[in-house]
Amino acid sequence: MRYFFILLFPFFLFANLAYESNYNKELAILESLNIDPSFMYDPIMNEMRETKSEVGVDQYFIKRMDDASPFLPTIKNILAKNNIPQEFLYLAMAESNFANESSSAKRASGIWQFMPATAKKFNLKIDEYVDERQDFVKSTEAASKYLTKLYAQFGKWYLAAIAYNCGSGKLTQAIEKAGTDDLAVLLDKDEKYIPKESRIYIRKIVALSLIGNDEQFLLKNECEYLLNSSCAFPISTIKVSHGESLQRLSEIIDVPLADLQKLNRHLKHDLVPPNMNNYAIHIPYEKLAEFNQNYTQRLTENIYKHHVVGKGDSLLYLSKMYGVSTKDIMEFNHLKTSALKIKQTLIMPVPNTQAFKKVPKKLFHTVQKGDSLVSIAKAHKVSIHDIKAKNNLRSDMLKIGDKLEIYE
Repeated sequence: MRYFFILLFPFFLFANLAYESNYNKELAILESLNIDPSFMYDPIMNEMRETKSEVGVDQYFIKRMDDASPFLPTIKNILAKNNIPQEFLYLAMAESNFANESSSAKRASGIWQFMPATAKKFNLKIDEYVDERQDFVKSTEAASKYLTKLYAQFGKWYLAAIAYNCGSGKLTQAIEKAGTDDLAVLLDKDEKYIPKESRIYIRKIVALSLIGNDEQFLLKNECEYLLNSSCAFPISTIKVSHGESLQRLSEIIDVPLADLQKLNRHLKHDLVPPNMNNYAIHIPYEKLAEFNQNYTQRLTENIYKHHVVGKGDSLLYLSKMYGVSTKDIMEFNHLKTSALKIKQTLIMPVPNTQAFKKVPKKLFHTVQKGDSLVSIAKAHKVSIHDIKAKNNLRSDMLKIGDKLEIYE
């Protein structure tokens, strides 16, 4: 029996040391967020933690971390560069589950779920070509600036996290009403100082941080490599000129197009926007040397123009309008049929020789007595076919007073 206890003693000693080490890490996480150690015993937060650690649910956590693994080192390094606690990595997870293409009903987008107005305040470009809320580098830089601003305003990191969710105005009112910024008081479910969503939100961030730094949990799931994810550099950011396509780049560096698309969700049409030289896109780090060796800035054969399909538009009409073949329009926009939808967005690879020619001017012609399609076409130097196509005319018959849309 004595021999049995001697054998068990090292096991119990190791288990105790592991528990103590993990407990100290947990306290450090709370301290990093300026949260009192007593929050470790918050029942709702612990219930969240236990639920997410359950068999089955834990695999979802691991999958989200695995899917985001190419981005995590870059995100962690940007947070560190801006002196923001690493635990804010899990704010992004709470916001979007690291789904870079994630969008909400409230029009928030990207891993940090920026609303359009907030995104523009922090210089994230949103237009017909790009949505930089879905650029994991630029959006993390913007989120870092925003969180730094909130921390400067409220003086505690957990308050910055809450304000990120409910807004600084609501949090200021909550603190004034509560008479304190103590987390335990602000989370009072009866007083409802802060919205229910925000009460869940801050607890979720803490729970995810504790799980993500739980060595025993990660060892059990054979993913302890996540503890050192900031040591790797799987992504490189390069600069390319306007009109460059992900398709061409994928061929140059021998990377599947789908992989480049995943790293560059911010490019709406897999193209670098027109008139934007030295624009940042992301490639796998191991392909950087191949890029530097093989990439040459191509002589831009095309200028890419954005067209929103209007009433009467057809591929033939657009082909003549932009000087691009219908085949090229279909291939470039991955169209399976020639049918177009109103308000559909198309990118036109306009030949450089045509790029700066005057785009046809839109005007209206009111049909008068004696007018015919022939006379109107001659007067405006357009084809009868174009007039009929643009105005959905099935015959050559015109009515006095009708307004015809003409592009000269």
